[in-house]
Amino acid sequence: MSEINNIKSSYNRLLQGNRDWAAIKTKEDPEFFKNLTMGQNPEYLWIGCSDSRVPANEITDTKSGEIFVHRNIANLVVHTDMNLMSVVYYAVEVLRVKHIIVCGHYGCGGVLAAMENSDQGFVNNWLRHIKEVYQKNVIELESIQDFKERSNRLVELNVIEQVRNLAKTKVVQNAWKNRTVQVHGWVYGFNDGLITDLNAMHDELIDLEPIFRYKL
Repeated sequence: MSEINNIKSSYNRLLQGNRDWAAIKTKEDPEFFKNLTMGQNPEYLWIGCSDSRVPANEITDTKSGEIFVHRNIANLVVHTDMNLMSVVYYAVEVLRVKHIIVCGHYGCGGVLAAMENSDQGFVNNWLRHIKEVYQKNVIELESIQDFKERSNRLVELNVIEQVRNLAKTKVVQNAWKNRTVQVHGWVYGFNDGLITDLNAMHDELIDLEPIFRYKL
């Protein structure tokens, strides 16, 4: 019985937290929720990791409605992921965001799992994309003796690869014909709460090898 009560308590804590939050927001700004009902006009699309410790709005000190968010394990951009590609299309074509940010984080569980050879069940299919990033950069990575430093570098290389994957999409390249859309790669650190810009920005076709450039 005590276990059931604990489960109910943890569940109800979220609902009570929502009520408290709504009350605070209304007190701070009586028009807050009315303004949210008017729609959204974010300048940013955030593609981040599902890790619960990396909330986009909180770590960037932004408000509701400022960032359009998609999250998955290890912040991957997989061209056959219709969920992700639908988000990218809507953000670029409808919301007309100016920036797309791929944000990974050091100590990423997905990256760490991909560095192992253990069976991760169904997740194997997803982690294979990170393994391919590892193999693509195997000489650099295996020259790093310290495992933590190697995993941190793979986190960075994975973000850079996902930035390139976004640049290879038709929807991003189509937007480049008429306006500026910048694709960025960031990494968040738990140790200090700071974001590192990897300077991997793509904003035009010249950033890609010719084989990946669509004739639009």
